[in-house]
Amino acid sequence: MLATTSNARNSSAAVFNPAVMAGAKILIVEDDVVLGDQLKDLLQREGYEVDLCRDGLSGLKLAARDRHQILLLDIMLPHVDGFELLTEVRQYSHMPVIILSAKGAEEERIKGFQKGADDYVSKPCNPQELLLRIEALLRRCQPVTDAKSPQIQSVGDLVLDRAAQQISVADTSMELTPIEFKLLRTLISSSGEVLSKAFLYQTILNRAYSSYDRSLDMHLSRIRRKLYAAGWDGSRLKTVHGKGYVLS
Repeated sequence: MLATTSNARNSSAAVFNPAVMAGAKILIVEDDVVLGDQLKDLLQREGYEVDLCRDGLSGLKLAARDRHQILLLDIMLPHVDGFELLTEVRQYSHMPVIILSAKGAEEERIKGFQKGADDYVSKPCNPQELLLRIEALLRRCQPVTDAKSPQIQSVGDLVLDRAAQQISVADTSMELTPIEFKLLRTLISSSGEVLSKAFLYQTILNRAYSSYDRSLDMHLSRIRRKLYAAGWDGSRLKTVHGKGYVLS
């Protein structure tokens, strides 16, 4: 169930561009009837369009339509579990995925990020926190252009095309999730400069850095693997002990 709060949102909630949220479609795959209905009601009150599935197989069918901006995904599901569903979805979609699970152990969280999740929220969850995480993901998925920044930037044959919102190696576009794209884009734009974990957590994940939070490490590990697979030396994405990360 959702954690109880005096009210899901208050006047101090993060400022959010209504144009980004308006009409956004969210898919919930949750077999807990009570929680699923609570989530659907919460999100509909916030102006989202919501589809709700009670099992993994139905979730796969709806996700395949590729009409949603966010997927809220339980792990323990009938027919097809959440990890299987996520693996399948990542074959054809970069839709942001938030895992909602009562299994909050570190190894489960790591597995979720390895499978391609963008965020992981343990049940019971605070409704306001969940809304802010959804809004943060939607913001990060919006094309961002900076007139002062070059439209094409490169590190060797690793190329960032801001206008096309693509990152490629030797003219071959890389398949990245929204968070992976923003993270690699940030590193390319600051190539040669060490970026602190605190800065990256705030900029990419919209939350403060905690030494117990390995989310950023998992995203960077996946990016390294994809760089190697694309024929680019992933070891050039370096961890600088005690400082942060740099793309050399």
